[in-house]
Amino acid sequence: MRPAEATPLPLGAAPKVPSKTVATALRLPGGRVLAGLVLPLFLALAWEAAVRAGLVQGRLVPPPSRVLATLWGLAESGELWTHVLASLTRVAAGFGFGALAGIVVGAVTGTLPLARQLVDPSLQALRAIPSIAWVPLFILWFGIFEASKITLIAVGVFFPVYLGVAGAIAGVDRKLIEVGRVFRLSRLALARRILLPAVLPATLVALRTGLGLGFMFVAAAELLGASEGLGYLLLDGQQLGKPDQIVAAILAFAGLGKVCDALLVGLTAPLARWQDTARDTL
Repeated sequence: MRPAEATPLPLGAAPKVPSKTVATALRLPGGRVLAGLVLPLFLALAWEAAVRAGLVQGRLVPPPSRVLATLWGLAESGELWTHVLASLTRVAAGFGFGALAGIVVGAVTGTLPLARQLVDPSLQALRAIPSIAWVPLFILWFGIFEASKITLIAVGVFFPVYLGVAGAIAGVDRKLIEVGRVFRLSRLALARRILLPAVLPATLVALRTGLGLGFMFVAAAELLGASEGLGYLLLDGQQLGKPDQIVAAILAFAGLGKVCDALLVGLTAPLARWQDTARDTL
């Protein structure tokens, strides 16, 4: 018997690719979360094994078992939750103020050429100032309490959001604007139906970047003057010579930042559901 001839595919049709086991697993509930844990778990187990085998010393970089024991002790005593709540409250307040200001100023400078020429050069110069340089001035203005810390976080959030919004508006395709004018759309309709969908994806990315910088700035603020917060926990571990507490605070920062980023992505995902992209959002 002759082998069966392959049936030619219709013009333009793509060949069927058998589903991969890994890809199928990633589509299961929690599959992406489990996949994201593979690398950190592998590194943690490798370091634990190296310390237990005597290949490296765990004095300055403690093994995961000691770090987890420290985290458990802090959580059991309630001290960890106090620090987490303090840092989270500061980040939330600073992110709210900084993101709102960044969106408003970015929209104004991106839309109005005169405002861009007057304001943008000064903001670009201020953006180059290191975060630590603001601390003495903010303490002098607002004192050592919450106002100075929240202001520092808001400054850190403001610049990436401002750049993202202003750059997205300036980068809108001119042909889209011309199409709106051909259809005689009003300024409000043009902004709602053309500008807003065009700049929304870049704005959401800018918000995520601002949130990440908010956690970086809260650490700087708490290191320089705070009685509670994860940054204070870092400083306390450094002063008392507790590397396990330092690493535990770093891991708490990482976990809290990842959870907040995932919440932001989940809350803003419906706004960009209309996008037809080939890849998932990072």
